[in-house]
Amino acid sequence: MSIITLTTDFGIKDFHVSKIKGLLNTELDNPKIIDISHEISPFNIIEGAYVIKNAYKNFPRGSIHIINIDAEENPDQCHLVVNMDEHFFICSDNGITSLISDNIKPKSVFKINLKNITSTINKFVSVASHIYRGGHLNLIGIEIEKIKELTDLKIIEKSKKELLCSVIYIDNYGNVITNITENFFDKFSKSRKFTINARNVKFNKIFSSYSDAIDFTKEKKYREEDGKKIALFNSSGYLELSIYKSNPVTSGGANTLFGLSYGDNISIVFDD
Repeated sequence: MSIITLTTDFGIKDFHVSKIKGLLNTELDNPKIIDISHEISPFNIIEGAYVIKNAYKNFPRGSIHIINIDAEENPDQCHLVVNMDEHFFICSDNGITSLISDNIKPKSVFKINLKNITSTINKFVSVASHIYRGGHLNLIGIEIEKIKELTDLKIIEKSKKELLCSVIYIDNYGNVITNITENFFDKFSKSRKFTINARNVKFNKIFSSYSDAIDFTKEKKYREEDGKKIALFNSSGYLELSIYKSNPVTSGGANTLFGLSYGDNISIVFDD
């Protein structure tokens, strides 16, 4: 039995998410539906791609992923089913699949052709249900060769000693995630010392974990936990700037305290 996942920019205040689930349950007999996220910033496909590419790999092969982010059909973008990495992605042709994986090429891509269904939600549900029941993709669309491709916010090598990276995601804790991966960083740094410049905040060390930044041999009152600034590579392998156990609601997260938001630049300068 396939799993159907949902990723949208709908939020949870409105009825749209429940509509998708209601329609799926009407079409299918007790389908297994899992929410990845409904808190993607409106129309932000780069943020959505970051979430999806770090989530979908954990689902079994054959899973069906409905992606409703900037998904309205218009003359510039059609609706697609992308068979990639043994998963099915139902989305708009807005470049998001190229951001989900820039090194795995789709096995097949079908342009959805259901002219009797105009609603994006209804169309995506109908297609997901068709795949869930084992239906062939050529019955819901026509196979195409080319889809829109985008590149993520690029890392700029300003010189042999300076990188310019970008903020691509702010998580629930206010942690700032950049587009620098650990592999890229290691290859460029060649074990050189460095300074990460995030507006007026500087980092000269990358910790292996949040707790690694705290000296637990000291009594708690001497540990300097509150406001401790931390740079580390997160579980997905991306450079993250954070504050130890910060609460965005009460004390503010790294994004607000460092003055950083999506798309902002961060420089990393290496010693000669």
